Amino acid sequence: MSTVKLPLRKLRRTRAADALEMHTIHVGAATEHAVRVGRLSPKQVKYEISIHAEVCRDRAHPNIIRLLNYGEDPVWYWLALELAEGGDLFDKIEADEGVPEEVAHFYFKQLMNAVAWCHSKGVAHRDIKPENMLLSADGNLKLADFGLATTYLDIRSGMTKLCSTVCGSPPYIAPEIVDTGNANLRRKRGKEVSERAGYKPDVTDLWSCAIVLFVLLVGNTPWDSPVPQTSPEYTEFLATNGRPNDELWDTVPNDALSLIRGMLRVDPGERFSLNQIKTHPWFLKPNKYMSDKGTSLDSVALATTMMERLRIDMENPDFSQKRSNTITQAEYDSQPWIQAFPNTQPETPATDAAFDWEEPSAATDIFRHPPASQPTTAMDRNNAAAFTDAARHLLDTDISLSQFSASQALPLTLTQAARRFGDIAPAHGLTRFYSAVPLPQLISTLRSGLLALGVAAIDRKADSAEFAGATSKHVLFVKGTDTRRQQMAGNVVIESLGVNTGLAEVRLVRSKADPLEWRRLFKRLVVHVRDVVFVPNEGGGGGWSQI
Repeated sequence: MSTVKLPLRKLRRTRAADALEMHTIHVGAATEHAVRVGRLSPKQVKYEISIHAEVCRDRAHPNIIRLLNYGEDPVWYWLALELAEGGDLFDKIEADEGVPEEVAHFYFKQLMNAVAWCHSKGVAHRDIKPENMLLSADGNLKLADFGLATTYLDIRSGMTKLCSTVCGSPPYIAPEIVDTGNANLRRKRGKEVSERAGYKPDVTDLWSCAIVLFVLLVGNTPWDSPVPQTSPEYTEFLATNGRPNDELWDTVPNDALSLIRGMLRVDPGERFSLNQIKTHPWFLKPNKYMSDKGTSLDSVALATTMMERLRIDMENPDFSQKRSNTITQAEYDSQPWIQAFPNTQPETPATDAAFDWEEPSAATDIFRHPPASQPTTAMDRNNAAAFTDAARHLLDTDISLSQFSASQALPLTLTQAARRFGDIAPAHGLTRFYSAVPLPQLISTLRSGLLALGVAAIDRKADSAEFAGATSKHVLFVKGTDTRRQQMAGNVVIESLGVNTGLAEVRLVRSKADPLEWRRLFKRLVVHVRDVVFVPNEGGGGGWSQI
């Protein structure tokens, strides 16, 4: 590929904080794609490039992010990837609710098609989880991040190999990965004399796919890790032969449950094969959202169905999870197999990169760049009418506000004009809200709310004036542990929409966290600070109300 070497023109967040949009110029055409950044060793980067290139060799698969180009300079290695214009799949799925069965069926089929393609190339992904599932502009799934992938099969000879690396994310990994790690630790310490243990990485991929299907249907993982010592849910799953009394399992449709149980058989030799999965009755049933080619048939309807599920019960001050941790963080961290896990998502250090990769909603651009005819005098800035107009504009244009509405229906102003998936389900994060409280009070309230939820909040950058003094921004860096005892980190960005509106936007920008856990944190915070949150006024003719 012939490329003109130019500096990056624009960077913006496309997924978490380790994939950014990069504008460059190829000979003959201007294109957009993504570039990953993060702290990885040269050996890791080169191996990831070779694996990803092998998966994309000959032709690209529609459900796998394409590797477009790669290179290096004296400081950086870089990977130019296909831009997932639809954003993150799991940013659009409600925690503890999931999606309707037909939507789960649509994305599960696309995931299995992507995994089958990888396996046909002799490659196992080994890190299948929500963070690595992105969307195209039409809402089709794109499997991403081959940082932990490995080759396990020589296509020409048919020879396979076992893996011994303990990797993945604990809620999604197969139990034999943990067993392998424990066995090799005992062998290393001289407590056992045996051959090095290993697992079949393609078979562990299928276990992870089953957990993803469960999460799609339920909005939660069935357990924190497949380890009886740390997970009572997994212990019960083993004791009941896959028929636990946990209420989450009761919400899974029977046909899908049959498939999940087959894919979650603890003995790898008895686990459903790829062929058994793809010939299962639930997998084979028709899907109204899917074309004969396996792509989205009606992306607007698909997006509408997903977005209608996103709801926050603002009247419930005791919002909490269906499960609570049964062991302490220290007890969890003390497990020997935990120490063997590599960092599965390279996190851009705070000192190396700007903090806010999440762009403000497009609906707020009018406030940051007001037209010449918009009032700008001090009197107008304090005018209640100007505030009302600003609120009405956001209500008509920002889909994220629908999650605060008691009504399931989305605004007609958006659905009637929609032509593509992204017109309904935006690429930007939906963990955001608006407030009319002065910034100092808003910042103080947010900081107190995060502290009450057990999340540390540290000032990163305060009161940065932009747009000729019309906008100010404050950022809180947040870090803590989620409900599954996994580390999470990100930023809370508080930004004024302009002195003539009296409104501020609050965005929770995920840096390193499970998307559903980040969504869960957002919902808990919103309910905790509901007194400063603006929500649509159901009976006020399209106006707003402060709770």
